[in-house]
Amino acid sequence: MSQPQISFEFFPPQTVAAGFKLWETAQSLLPLGPRHVSVTYGAGGKAATCSQDTIVALRNQGAQVAAHLTCAGATREDVLAQAERFRALGVTEIVALRGDGELAPGGFTSSLELVSALRDAGFGVHVGAYAEPHAASQGPAADLEWLRAKFQAGASLALSQFFFEADTFLRFRDACADAGVPGPVAPGILPVHDWPQVQRFAARCGVTVPAHLAQGFETAARHGRADLFALTHATDLCTTLLEEGVEHLHFYTLNRAPRSRDICRALGLPAAEGLQKVA
Repeated sequence: MSQPQISFEFFPPQTVAAGFKLWETAQSLLPLGPRHVSVTYGAGGKAATCSQDTIVALRNQGAQVAAHLTCAGATREDVLAQAERFRALGVTEIVALRGDGELAPGGFTSSLELVSALRDAGFGVHVGAYAEPHAASQGPAADLEWLRAKFQAGASLALSQFFFEADTFLRFRDACADAGVPGPVAPGILPVHDWPQVQRFAARCGVTVPAHLAQGFETAARHGRADLFALTHATDLCTTLLEEGVEHLHFYTLNRAPRSRDICRALGLPAAEGLQKVA
C-alpha cells in the first residue's frame, strides 16, 4: 500500500477565538505534509475578506492553498476579480463550485462555465463530486455526465462529498471509469467529533447513514468510547480505500485537528520534517 496524498479543508473563522482555534488546527495538521489545504468561501463582503485573511495566514505557515470560489449571487466580473485577488495572495488552484442561492443576472450560468473561465485564466481547478445523489440530482447517470463535462471544461481534480462506507465510494469510482470521467476523484473523509452534528450534515447532503454505524456510535457513546469508535471507523474506512488503490484522501476538518491528525498517524503517515515559510 503506497503512501497517499492528503489534503485538508478549513473554513474562515468568524471570531477571534475561532481564529486561534484554526491557528492551532493548522499547526497540528500542516506538518503532515498535505498536498494542499482548501479554504471555503462565502460570497461577498465580510465573508470574502475572512477567506482572504485565512489564506494569508495559511500561506504564511507554508501551506499550498486551494481557495473555494462560488458563482451564485455574483456577476462574472465580480467572480473573476475575486479570483485575481486570490492569485495576488499566491493561490494557483481554485475549488470551483456553484454555491447556494440564485445565479445573478450577468453571472455564470453554471459551475461548468466557472471551471472553463478559471482554466482560461491559468488556474488549476478542482470541482465537487457526489458518490451518492444529492438534493438537486437528476440521477446517477446525469451526475456522472456533469462530472465528466467539468473535467472536459478544465478541472484537474474532483473532491467527493463525504460518505460512511468504502463501497459507496468504490462503486462510484468504478461508475466514473465506466462513464469515461477523465480525471481523478479524491474521496472526502469527514472525521466524526460530534455524531449528532454529522447526522444532521448527512441528512442535508443526502448521505446514507448505515444503521449499524448509527447503532455503533450510540453504543460507544453510552460507554464513553465515542472518540475511540470514531477513530477506529475512520481509520478502517481509509485503510480499505488505500488498499483498493485510492491515492488521495481529502479531510473535511471542520477546523478541528485531533481526529484528522490521529487518523493520519494511524495510517502511518509521517510528519514532514518542516515547512518552508512562503515569502
